[in-house]
Amino acid sequence: MAEWMCSVCGYVYDEKTGDPANGVPAGTAFADIPESWTCPVCRAGKVAFRTLSATDAPAREGTTVSDIMAAELVAWGVTVVFGLPGTSSLGLVEAIRKNPAIRYIVVRHEANAAMAASAYNKLTGKIAACLTIAGPGATNLATGLYDAKEDHASVLSLNGQVETQYAGAGGVQEIDQDAFFRPITVYNNTVYEKSMAVLLLTRALKYAILDRGVSQLSVPNNIQKQPLDAPYCSRESCVAGFDIMPPPVLLEQAAAAINAAERPVILAGWGAFPAAQDVLALAKKIRAPILTTYRAKGILPEDNEWVIGILGNVGSPAARTLAPESDLIITLGVGFSKFTNVPLDRPMVQVDIDPIHLMKNKKTVGLYGNCSHVLPALMPLIHERDDPKVPEKIARMKREWDDVRDREADASASPLRPPFIMKVLSDTLPEDAIISVDVGENQWWFGRNFRMKRHRFVMSGYLATMGFGLPGAIAAKIACPEKTVVCVTGDGGFSQAMGDLVTAVKYTLPMVVVVLNNHELGMIRVEQMMERYENFATDLLNPDFAAYADACGGVGIKVRSPGDLKPALERALALNRPVVLDVETDPKRF
Repeated sequence: MAEWMCSVCGYVYDEKTGDPANGVPAGTAFADIPESWTCPVCRAGKVAFRTLSATDAPAREGTTVSDIMAAELVAWGVTVVFGLPGTSSLGLVEAIRKNPAIRYIVVRHEANAAMAASAYNKLTGKIAACLTIAGPGATNLATGLYDAKEDHASVLSLNGQVETQYAGAGGVQEIDQDAFFRPITVYNNTVYEKSMAVLLLTRALKYAILDRGVSQLSVPNNIQKQPLDAPYCSRESCVAGFDIMPPPVLLEQAAAAINAAERPVILAGWGAFPAAQDVLALAKKIRAPILTTYRAKGILPEDNEWVIGILGNVGSPAARTLAPESDLIITLGVGFSKFTNVPLDRPMVQVDIDPIHLMKNKKTVGLYGNCSHVLPALMPLIHERDDPKVPEKIARMKREWDDVRDREADASASPLRPPFIMKVLSDTLPEDAIISVDVGENQWWFGRNFRMKRHRFVMSGYLATMGFGLPGAIAAKIACPEKTVVCVTGDGGFSQAMGDLVTAVKYTLPMVVVVLNNHELGMIRVEQMMERYENFATDLLNPDFAAYADACGGVGIKVRSPGDLKPALERALALNRPVVLDVETDPKRF
């Protein structure tokens, strides 16, 4: 039995399987096919076909490069792949289809695939992969991959590439992907020889894990399908852990600085999240208030007696008062975003696994290490402090801040005010819900007015890209299917990613998408106001988001009055389906 290939489109007729859909039963020799038969793909006649030799026939039996790569992904714990299939990635897609340990989530836009992969790592610490085609598929990934780069999320980008003989001038859907991805990645390569495929893949995974960033590997279409024997593949492995500890002399210096301080404060960042209980133990021992960065919101429940709240533009006045008045700031895994507004003239004890963040001034003791290891080693060196005035002061500040936010949450205002929406969300969502927060005014209100309990949230941090909310929610539901997942987004951010609401429907990913619909780019309007520009180009012509959700196979619910919000949210949570709450909001800030 032979195989015949169409010289026009590349379709292969296999005499073993025939073409039953077009009246040619299995086992029919090509010569016996009626002359009226045409290629089922491009409708070329029989004359366009040529027989395939054993050397140029696609590898349909045995193990291919793609099969080995898929198995290697599973061996490294990569079991979720986001992307879109296409001509230059079909070999890899087929290998994933055949491997039951990998789930391929097909999205409607590659940027959403990359943002979902980034969110997946931020929530779980595990690597997810993107898999797309060459050229436009690869370029569409850029925004989501840049989010992973900026927030140090480990992501693998697997990209098809045109067959090597078609690279260069005149190639279709072909770009220099090595050059394109170079600014985004910690590792970047192309598989030009099949025997190197596994070595390069394992190296890419190793770099993504250890350098906490994006690794990109392009695989030409013809190489994906070539036969490969696993026992003859070279590969690399990764250290089981890379915990870092500073030398004892620096621990002693840090303890001395803490023991000498009279008004210390703790600033917990994203890097301190795994050490939440150690942060709390430190606060209790030295009687210091806990401030957080935005990304560390929720490291501890916000009603904890030691937690003041976020330091920065969206944070409490108390946090902005305590930091500059302190005589020592203990920063734990803090990235020093300009929006956090850390007073850099204060003496500091810093703990971070990125040494570039250490030594912010000459009055700093910098501890290069993991918070979850450094803090337990530091605690025995620190003197216990007993100052009853500090808890009383923190309690008073917390009450004052809660009173402010309660007054802002006007339950009578219509259209609904964002502070009221955040209060209803805080009071109604399960305490362990996962919230994906988009970028825009909705993010400002969430940071200021949502009160975290045992919630987790994920966002686009340093890149701060609109459109992150929905793909982040998709990733959250895949990572934690047992949890309630909510996306908090604005009409501007949701409209950038709303095509993938059908992805949530297709894969049965129940979630509630809360759209703060103020018919404008609210944050841009405020920024124009702050810089004394006239308001311009911020108004949005929106579709009916609730009707759109219904059209996608989900559920759409409109909320137009304050009394409708809580019942609508409770109904949405009970439906166990993808739901869009289209909430008419007031563009006024308070």
